Amino acid sequence: MRPALHLVAVAALCALAASCSTSSKPTAALEMRALPVMERVALGANRCWFKSKDPMFAAYRLAPELNSFSGTPRILIVKKHSPEALPLLVVQASGTPAKMSAFGPLMADAGVHARVNKDVMHWAKGGQGC
Repeated sequence: MRPALHLVAVAALCALAASCSTSSKPTAALEMRALPVMERVALGANRCWFKSKDPMFAAYRLAPELNSFSGTPRILIVKKHSPEALPLLVVQASGTPAKMSAFGPLMADAGVHARVNKDVMHWAKGGQGC
């Protein structure tokens, strides 16, 4: 076989092998820094707890504080008609990968505690639903 013809045959075989390949493109990794995680949590909380009019959160409102100079973005849950009062629930993240924490008087209620932990971890991991 002549060298030029040999290269054409090799190129054709490579093209054929590539077209039959079943490998797919790798998916992008989920962003796990504190700010993107808290953005997902804030969107989920707003959609599932407040816009849906969830009875467990009906007396409260969301106060996001995502632009934090301390590197600890957070969301606050405050009384609906007293947003200037101390928060009743704080959910925050820090570091890479993000370390989540939730605290405040609302976490003393076992039902709220379980729900907040379940929902926040779901949204932090990229879950969309309520």
